[in-house]
Amino acid sequence: MTTLRLTAAQAMVRYLENQLNADGERFLEGIWAIFGHGNVAGLGEALYHAKDRFPTYRGHNEQTMAHAAIAYAKQSKRKRAMAVTSSVGPGATNMVTAAALAHVNRLPVLLIPGDVFANRGPDPVLQQIEEFGDGTLSANDCFKPVSRYFDRITRPEQLLTALPRAFRTMTDPADCGPVTLAFCQDVQAEAYDYPIEFFEPKSWIIRRPAPDAQELKAAIATILAAKNPVIVAGGGVHYSEACEDLKKFAHRFNIPVVETQAGKSALAWDDDMAFGPVGVTGSASANQICEEADLVIGIGTRFQDFTTGSWALFSKLQKLLAINVQPYDSHKHQAQSLICDAKIAFAALSDALGAYKANERSQQIRSDWYDAVDAITKAPKSSSNDAPTDMQVIGAVQRAADETSVVMCAAGTMPGELHKLWKAYNPGAYHMEYGFSCMGYEIAGAMGIKMAQPERDVICFTGDGTYMMANSELASAVMMGIDFTIVVTDNRGYGCINRLQMGCGGAEFNNLLDHTLHKYPSAINFAQHAASMGAKSVHVSSITDLEAELATRKQGGVKVIVIDTDPYPSTEAGGYWWDVAVPEVSEREEVQQARLAYMKALAARN
Repeated sequence: MTTLRLTAAQAMVRYLENQLNADGERFLEGIWAIFGHGNVAGLGEALYHAKDRFPTYRGHNEQTMAHAAIAYAKQSKRKRAMAVTSSVGPGATNMVTAAALAHVNRLPVLLIPGDVFANRGPDPVLQQIEEFGDGTLSANDCFKPVSRYFDRITRPEQLLTALPRAFRTMTDPADCGPVTLAFCQDVQAEAYDYPIEFFEPKSWIIRRPAPDAQELKAAIATILAAKNPVIVAGGGVHYSEACEDLKKFAHRFNIPVVETQAGKSALAWDDDMAFGPVGVTGSASANQICEEADLVIGIGTRFQDFTTGSWALFSKLQKLLAINVQPYDSHKHQAQSLICDAKIAFAALSDALGAYKANERSQQIRSDWYDAVDAITKAPKSSSNDAPTDMQVIGAVQRAADETSVVMCAAGTMPGELHKLWKAYNPGAYHMEYGFSCMGYEIAGAMGIKMAQPERDVICFTGDGTYMMANSELASAVMMGIDFTIVVTDNRGYGCINRLQMGCGGAEFNNLLDHTLHKYPSAINFAQHAASMGAKSVHVSSITDLEAELATRKQGGVKVIVIDTDPYPSTEAGGYWWDVAVPEVSEREEVQQARLAYMKALAARN
């Protein structure tokens, strides 16, 4: 057997750069790295020698570097991904939130945090967490509950089993998610004679599981018995590259389609079978269709509470058919299960349903909904001195968008409003991280999207609160020459949670900056801050000025447009109940009334 003597770090890098997807592309596009004493001497040296073959990108925060990597994988439909490495200690734990985000959203990312010395010679090493009752624990054990696969590399030869397992996980449609390989820092520098075959290029095929014959037969019978079925399209439709299949299936069998946050843009907004977004942040048209349905067919969705209205939307439903590659998702709420890839499922069901047609559904409820959307998002009268609403900002961006545009967001007011109001032209035109709804994903995520699809016009919506939480990758994007647009809506605080607080009967407290214990009023200049990092930035005072600035967004560079907005209004049309527990005991009459309404809603659901 021919061998090659390499350090463990060198072996890891050589292996990573030779793993391909089914299209012959390198599965890991590159690696994001912030070096420290846990990875600079070992992995850093190895990456240096591979820099012309396997790119290393430097970010400013470990969490947001990972967010960029995750957004890259999501926009690539999980066919490509990225790795992220950090030092031991705080560099590693900074990535735990990102790991949780990837875990919830079923997205691949390879996390390589540095770890303590396997030989324990210098214990306790700088930044080491010491567990008094367990000498095997380190800070990296925090990754275990938020990783699909976790391993700690304590000997160089362990890479021979750990790395294939890592790629198996990241390319498995059912188990897909974050992989953490905690890499002991002394082991990174240790050498081993690796079999040369280990480094030969390998293609990883993302499997398309076919349905079990009995499950398929039962699913066909269930659909044939339904008069008013509806399809709930989730992110799995995108990852299966089955959007066109969904369109053909829906039209052939006359089954309306509603979309989750992850599934939105599977159908173009103006398709006759596209009845809009579903659930808490859904449209009146989609939720009416679901209320009237005698069968809900979930395809590639994990049925998050925002999708189901905390299951109140489907409380009277008799039949739920869940088509998913992951059995865990396909059996939720006593659903009838069809464990299968979405594209394969559409083909198998189409072959068997024959001349089946569902009942006609009213197109009027679609047109009524979009009339409401247009009214909400239209520009305010020029004579108005009121601060614009978030909905009017969305309208301005919508009018400026084209078929190359991708809008993205993650947390705060905009996810709900965009899900309701944005008109997506084509698959991939809407990118929302709403599984974990993680503040701080937005700017880094926009960078990752643009890296995945440079031809796209990427527009990032972010509020002032999330901008303050994680803005540093804006500087990375500027320095890397990655162009996109950021629209910062400044409502002076956490407007979304402030409205939720008020909706539960609470007093305005600790959300908007004006209702927080501060000695001095806020005077943050977001435009100047963005400019200091190299962005082309401007503060606009009206929707008219916003539209004018949006018209210049494709002139190169990161463009940041800041606009003040009203924190109080939200879209009253559409939507559905969401289970947010209201205190049973309170001195506030408003809370007492909210509690009564809450108990009434619970009774209606149950």
